[in-house]
Amino acid sequence: MRGRVAIVGIGETAYYKHGRSPDAEFKLAVKAILAACEDAGIHPRDIDGFASFSDDRSDATRLAAALGIRRLRSATMQWGGGGGGCCAAVANGAAAIESGMAECVVAFRSLAQGQYGRFGRTTGIEQISGERAYLMPYGVLAPPQRFAMRIRRFMHDHGIGQSALRAIAMASYHHAQANPRAVMHGRPLDTKTYDESRWIVEPLHLYDCCMENDGAAAVVMVPAERARDARQTPAYLLGAASGSGYRAGAHPHNAPDYASASFKTVAPDLFAMAQVAPSEVGVVQSYENFTGGVLMALIEHGLFGAEEANEVLQLDNLLAPHGRLPLNTSGGNLAECYMHGFELVLEAVRQVRGTSTSQAVRNQVALVIGGPMVSPVSSLLLGQESVL
Repeated sequence: MRGRVAIVGIGETAYYKHGRSPDAEFKLAVKAILAACEDAGIHPRDIDGFASFSDDRSDATRLAAALGIRRLRSATMQWGGGGGGCCAAVANGAAAIESGMAECVVAFRSLAQGQYGRFGRTTGIEQISGERAYLMPYGVLAPPQRFAMRIRRFMHDHGIGQSALRAIAMASYHHAQANPRAVMHGRPLDTKTYDESRWIVEPLHLYDCCMENDGAAAVVMVPAERARDARQTPAYLLGAASGSGYRAGAHPHNAPDYASASFKTVAPDLFAMAQVAPSEVGVVQSYENFTGGVLMALIEHGLFGAEEANEVLQLDNLLAPHGRLPLNTSGGNLAECYMHGFELVLEAVRQVRGTSTSQAVRNQVALVIGGPMVSPVSSLLLGQESVL
């Protein structure tokens, strides 16, 4: 699909603390889609496909009716919980366009936890099966408990210190201070505050863990030849990949490659499609369920080696405009909002356009990483026309 599909519109609602949205989840989705259409200069009735992930409840048929769409031709939902599918939703929508099954596809995510309850909360424990049957009897109930063990193993195996996780968190908070959309705008994070924050589960401090938010975000995609007439500078799809490695979901915590973010087989497919090297990536938006997942994901995408992590993951290297690897330049899941990572796709588009509130100098190729340590995961490479 390299260069065959482009994102021409992005839109989002205001982002709220979880449970604080004044609007219902479906209304949030409609608002974000209308904003993306306005950004693209496309009438909402021209949409003929939708793509989402993580069991989004805003049904495609209902959206089509609300938006007055003439005909719905494609509706896809990526399997997997949390944010592992944030990039795959874009890829699935692009694939519908490339295959001729649609002409104008919206990928989106919407959340209103006051309406439906906290996403990912521990429920249904009276009868349990699968992975939870092995974990819950021992008190392993929540995602940070499960993922902290993988992160600690990786850090132990490669001699990586806590300062690497701290730098990732502080980069997100630093960039959020320039972004008025960010929930943590006006709430900077310093070294002392990070170090003295409570442990959630070692090696994860409070500031290593993502927020929980309400809101919605959307992108509009069209064929490349149509993108040239769009209102905004197109962000071309260079590469996309999703999946996981051998027995990545083995129960209970019994995957052969335990200390992994699940990208070792995905990243090579991504770069092969894009026909670019990791060294050509100028800016990264990486899903932070937890900072340790970012650490592993960056390494598994070949951006640096595990033996270099302590050197590379220092704050100055992660800051726009001139850092070695500007990271999460809108604030990411930690400090902008937790829209299950879909806000990262919008920020990658802004970087390619040159309109970010923390613009990177090297913005020809932007990498988006979705959902480290879950399965399936997904990644996306977006670029300027000059890269094609």
